[in-house]
Amino acid sequence: MSMTKRDLVMKIVAKVGMIQGEVAKVIQMTLNGLADELAQGGNVELRNFGVFEVVTRKSRKGRNPNKPQDEVIIPAHSTVKFRAGKELKERVEKLKDKK
Repeated sequence: MSMTKRDLVMKIVAKVGMIQGEVAKVIQMTLNGLADELAQGGNVELRNFGVFEVVTRKSRKGRNPNKPQDEVIIPAHSTVKFRAGKELKERVEKLKDKK
């Protein structure tokens, strides 16, 4: 099951009793702040949750699976990587005990 931004808003509204629109604005401003920092090449560290960091993948050769004889150059590009923090890792690790 996936959680949407609306689900998160509703969960927070139920806990703190704020107006739905205000909670949605705060969440959107938070996400915009994270995106702005990452778009500038910075990292975002949220203690006990994790770290979002921009990594640059080198250019490399790839192959078309339908025509393995054809090499394709995959250009270098930047992407966002997430490393879970200690608390988050521990909470997620407990999932395997439930299965």
